[in-house]
Amino acid sequence: MTTTLPKAPAGDAGPPPSGPSRARRALALARNTWRGLTSMRTALILLFLLAVAALPGAVLPQRTPSPNAVEDYLAQHPTLGPVLDDLGFFDVFATPWFSAVYLLLFISLIGCLVPRSIEHARSLRVEPVAVPRNLARLPHHAQSTSDDDPDAVVEAARRRLRGWRTVVRSEPGGVRTISAEKGSLREVGNLVFHLSLIALLGGIAIGKILGYEGQVIVMADGSEFCNSGIYAYDSFRPGLQVDGTGLDPFCLTVDGFRATFRPDGQPDSFDAAIRFQDGEAVQSGADAWVPHDLAVNDPLRVDGERVYLLGHGYAPRFTVTFPDGQQRVGLVQWRPVDQGTLLSEGATKIDPPGVTDEAQRRRSQLAITGLFAPTSSGGGLVTSVFPALNNPEVAVDVLRGDLGLDSGRAQSIFSVDQGMVDQGRLVRVARENIKPGGEITLDDGTRIRFDGVENWVSLQVSHDPGQTAVLITAIALLGGLTLSLTVRRRRFWVRAAPALPPTTGGRTVVTLGGLARTDRAGYGEEFGRLAAELGARGEAGPDPAMPDPAVPEESVPPEATQEPSVDAGGEEREDPDGR
Repeated sequence: MTTTLPKAPAGDAGPPPSGPSRARRALALARNTWRGLTSMRTALILLFLLAVAALPGAVLPQRTPSPNAVEDYLAQHPTLGPVLDDLGFFDVFATPWFSAVYLLLFISLIGCLVPRSIEHARSLRVEPVAVPRNLARLPHHAQSTSDDDPDAVVEAARRRLRGWRTVVRSEPGGVRTISAEKGSLREVGNLVFHLSLIALLGGIAIGKILGYEGQVIVMADGSEFCNSGIYAYDSFRPGLQVDGTGLDPFCLTVDGFRATFRPDGQPDSFDAAIRFQDGEAVQSGADAWVPHDLAVNDPLRVDGERVYLLGHGYAPRFTVTFPDGQQRVGLVQWRPVDQGTLLSEGATKIDPPGVTDEAQRRRSQLAITGLFAPTSSGGGLVTSVFPALNNPEVAVDVLRGDLGLDSGRAQSIFSVDQGMVDQGRLVRVARENIKPGGEITLDDGTRIRFDGVENWVSLQVSHDPGQTAVLITAIALLGGLTLSLTVRRRRFWVRAAPALPPTTGGRTVVTLGGLARTDRAGYGEEFGRLAAELGARGEAGPDPAMPDPAVPEESVPPEATQEPSVDAGGEEREDPDGR
């Protein structure tokens, strides 16, 4: 009995084939993304992007070393400046986009180099490739005869190739061969260079995470600075894991400052005479101060910290004598507005003494503002013509009224609150040019005397736990780069075969061949020397790219004549078989 299955309705082709599951598609996407990220092409692109991203840090002022320069740039470019500030161009190395490129490059290099390192380690254990059957097809070849037997020829060649990776083999008919390779350090140097680059990035990252930088201005009149907390600094930039507590508590005192200038006004040397105590002396309370001369580019190293001398400036000293005979001394640093002549501007703010009524006190506050010239040009308009204290003079405006110090709003120490001036709550009561010893008498009998000038120094304290690693990896990076650029990979083969027919007296035919695996420049001379020392004469071989019609193509192993493959980034790779 035959059973007939029902036919499917016309036009019904059955259920469509099921596609890959979501998990497989996600896995394929992740795999392809990882392969693309860890390719040498991507690493080169990211390295280029990192260099481009760092350009604003070299062209524009940065807040970390020079916050005042950033403020000046914003004041000079009121339209472009805020846009660049919003994009982070004044703090490039702390922006998310720079960190993203940095992190992607880090991952890409690791993913690219780990497989290459494993592959190269395996290739070092593989014996050199066997001798090609037709050495005459190689770019460099030579042939000669010898009265020694093949064993003696091979032994002599092996002694001459000391320092090469060699392997001796036997072939049918009493033929002895040597396969030799040299230049594996090229790939080692290449890997060391890239691994050192990763370690260098890691050391920089450690410094950004666990390090900090702080700037402070200290008067060079015996004033003291202690690294006791953030409040001791004028500006402080902590690392990502630094909260400002637990700083190494060293102290230093600036006893004096000396600057010398060339006749054209360019600085010749800056030197600050300081004394310091390390953390152990501070914690023990011992009065053990160590003298030290602090110079530019010659930091003080104490307790893992580095103290740099960044610059210097001047602080005019004013003595204000009030009508009741009480005195106040104002000594505040003024900011250089011309680095060539150190023409400086600033504001020395003074509260009246003995005034208990808050309203009266705010109406009686004084501000001495203006310009200070270390070497005055003279005349009614004061300017500076030289940065040294040859002819100091100060042009001041004396303002009286409410300085806005109690308003709760932050204001610069180098200027007064312009809003108070615009509201008429701060009024100018005197304007005059004064030299040291000169005085101004105000309408209420208050006298302001210009006593002289003190030097101040700008110091930067830096803590970078990754600096030693950065130094070591930078040296290793240069060493690896030197190896990868100077070492050439090359191969050398020797075949010693008994001469035929035997009537020739048992002489041995010696055939040599050479191949440069990276480039052929310079290998011809080395091959010629080896051939001459082994008693062979060189012959001009055919172009390896052109087949020899007299010799079958399969007579030469592909791995012998094949140049090493190069990936998209221009880096050499080993042969697929690890040779």
